[in-house]
Amino acid sequence: MDTPPGALCRLDHIPDGVAVAVDAELPDGPENLIVLREGEQARAWLNICPHAGRRLDWSPGQFLISKGLLVCAAHGASFRTGDGACVGGPCRGQALRAVGVCVERGWVRLRDAG
Repeated sequence: MDTPPGALCRLDHIPDGVAVAVDAELPDGPENLIVLREGEQARAWLNICPHAGRRLDWSPGQFLISKGLLVCAAHGASFRTGDGACVGGPCRGQALRAVGVCVERGWVRLRDAG
C-alpha cells in the first residue's frame, strides 16, 4: 500500500479515543503534533500549551484524556477534544492551534499535503 503525501501515522495504530504524539514537517518547519482518533476520523493540534508553551504529554507521546478533555501535564489546563478550546486552568479562553488532517486509505495525513 502506497503511503500518501503528508502521512503522519496509520489510523489503526491509534486506539479509538486515544491521542498520540507525531512529528510532522509543516510549512513553518518541524513540529510535534497531538493526533486524536475519534472512530474513523482524526483531529490534530500542535503539541504546545498556550499557557506556557510546553508540551502537553504526561510521558513521551502519551496524553491524559478524561470526559472529553485533553489535560496538559504541566499546569492542568483542560482542552475540549472537539475543538481544542481551553475550558479550565491557567489559559481558559485560549485554544490549541489546530492542524488540518484527514484520513485517507487508513492513513492520517496532513490535509494540505500533496
